[in-house]
Amino acid sequence: MGSRQVTDWQGKHVTVAGLGVSGLPAARVLHGLGARVTVVNDGDDERARAQAAELEALGVTVRLGDGATLPDGTELVVTAPGWKPDKPLFTAAAQAGVPVWGDVELAWRLRGPDAAPWLAVTGTNGKTTTVRMLAAILEAAGLRTAAVGNIGVSLLDAVLGDEPYDVLAVELSSYQLHWAPSLRAHSAAVLNLAPDHLDWHGSMEAYAADKGRVYEGNRVACVYNAGDKATEDLVRAADVEEGCRAVGFTLGAPGPSQLGVVDGILVDRAFVENRQRNAQELAEVSDVNPPAPHNIANALAAAALARAYGVPAAAVRDGLRAFTPDAHRIAHVADVDGVAYVDDSKATNTHAAEASLAAYESIVWIAGGLAKGAAFDELVAKSAQRLRGVVLIGADRALIREALARHAPEVPVVDLDRTDTGAMLAAVEEARRLAVAGDTVLLAPACASMDMFTNYNKRGDAFAEAVRGLGA
Repeated sequence: MGSRQVTDWQGKHVTVAGLGVSGLPAARVLHGLGARVTVVNDGDDERARAQAAELEALGVTVRLGDGATLPDGTELVVTAPGWKPDKPLFTAAAQAGVPVWGDVELAWRLRGPDAAPWLAVTGTNGKTTTVRMLAAILEAAGLRTAAVGNIGVSLLDAVLGDEPYDVLAVELSSYQLHWAPSLRAHSAAVLNLAPDHLDWHGSMEAYAADKGRVYEGNRVACVYNAGDKATEDLVRAADVEEGCRAVGFTLGAPGPSQLGVVDGILVDRAFVENRQRNAQELAEVSDVNPPAPHNIANALAAAALARAYGVPAAAVRDGLRAFTPDAHRIAHVADVDGVAYVDDSKATNTHAAEASLAAYESIVWIAGGLAKGAAFDELVAKSAQRLRGVVLIGADRALIREALARHAPEVPVVDLDRTDTGAMLAAVEEARRLAVAGDTVLLAPACASMDMFTNYNKRGDAFAEAVRGLGA
């Protein structure tokens, strides 16, 4: 099933597991290629019924409320990335010898013979920012590109579109990589590794192994984080093409085959002649928006992938200058009475929150939400010196309160026992009371938002609205 010839798919029995952002386009594409498609879905709510009606109008069979049983005659399963590997459907597929692909694998297999190469990015945090920086750099070099994958733009649309791309900047989650066995990127980066989604993967080892799949078969460069040994270990374990190089990025001065920072300048000692002695200036730290340490690391990783593709140094600078970060990622909301208010609602795990807290000297921290099994001792211990005060919100705030009692007992803590819509306003008012001029009030919850808000965007919006209320 490697090429786009319709004969490959004509009459093939394909089961698509899950509706939603990946299942819908996969079912449409496969049906269009002549496959006999059955969609199975666990849920049977209003949204699922609307999507089902849309597909049934095309002639696709949809089974709602039963995602466990493998339809008779299935020759291939294409799954939504979020479906856990231990689901009964996949056990049944394994027993029947039926392969399981994700939508990324399907997109990879449907690429034409002259398809655009993929520059792939994964990691626990920073993926979307890095991929969008990479796309901005590639565009600045005059290349036709797009930021696709886990970022919300369907890879299927990108590979099957009428206008061919030169190169794609691809964000890949651990879920997507798990279901993409034959993916082979031009070059790829693992930005960092920290415990996340362990309920899905079953263990940290399994999570790391799925992230590491992004390096398999790389042609030019495996980009790793020199400050995170786990990412380098994944490069060592990868089976790559002859001549593919390991390229590190560091916030310090780079060694040969690394990108790093020297005197406020982003420099490249990997993709230059005589890298033992030479370095190429790429951009200034001030060209990175915002210039927080973890965001400079994102910029270096994006630059490394772009340079692996042959992009000139000037395009790195121009692309970084043109890039504007997404909302709720260390976004400066306002200054009120000499205090900066920063929205990093996207910091939904401890690793992201740690990076956020490291960017400021004196912080009143607003934290809490759904912990998803996380522990907070290491985060609090590392950040204790920076904390002027803490305001806790959300269902699992006691876990953070206990870590603060152990590792930062002298830091004042306000524990807000309320989950109503006014809770964020109260949190911001308490933070204002604790802060003095020169401080930063930082929303970096280290937790998911669904206990109080629909998503992290709504949580960030509530914070920004409350802050603007202070200024008025």
